[in-house]
Amino acid sequence: MKTVSISGSPRVNVGKKDAKASRRSGLIPCVIYGGKEQIHFVADEKEFKKLVYTPEVFKADIKVGDNQYSAIMQEIQFHPINDKIIHIDFRELDPVKYITVDVPVKITGSASGVKDGGSLVQNYRTLKISALPKDFLENVTIDVTALKINEGVKVNSLEFPGVKFLDNPASEVVGVKHKRGALEEATPAAAAAAATPAAAAPAAAAPAKAAAPAKDAKK
Repeated sequence: MKTVSISGSPRVNVGKKDAKASRRSGLIPCVIYGGKEQIHFVADEKEFKKLVYTPEVFKADIKVGDNQYSAIMQEIQFHPINDKIIHIDFRELDPVKYITVDVPVKITGSASGVKDGGSLVQNYRTLKISALPKDFLENVTIDVTALKINEGVKVNSLEFPGVKFLDNPASEVVGVKHKRGALEEATPAAAAAAATPAAAAPAAAAPAKAAAPAKDAKK
């Protein structure tokens, strides 16, 4: 897993007034939890650009004063109007504790079903996993080369050492479907109708008999 370094300063006062003052100064209030005690600190907003504005998952090496912490971002809060970062929660990493995190799905290869006229449909952009820090994934890479039309990859078919997937096991992550407007599979009734020869057209009506000639009128 990739690592980003963050340098912060301890928060002396932990409160809304102090937090607002920090934000006005371009500093983001943060907390590290999951260890022996919670660590409250502030860091320059620029420190988080690589960590926040990316779909990838990074481990954060955070220096607060003279102490160093290894953590992962668990929650981020944005201002409802200007979308600026207002607070970040970090979870301290412990080598023997499982951590739950969302990781992006990365698709590789060109599905054979797409070459045959199908359309690749990706239902999950991220997947929730549980793993020890040593087994963390930067992304879940899925090779779709062998997928044919109406085939897909489900959550329960994904296998990565030490990783447990927490999404619905029966859910399809990615698959190849018929494109809209393409001929769909015939229904059983339609298939039966197609297999039965068309009924012979009714025979043409027999020509009407010629009318008998009228008898001569009496003289």
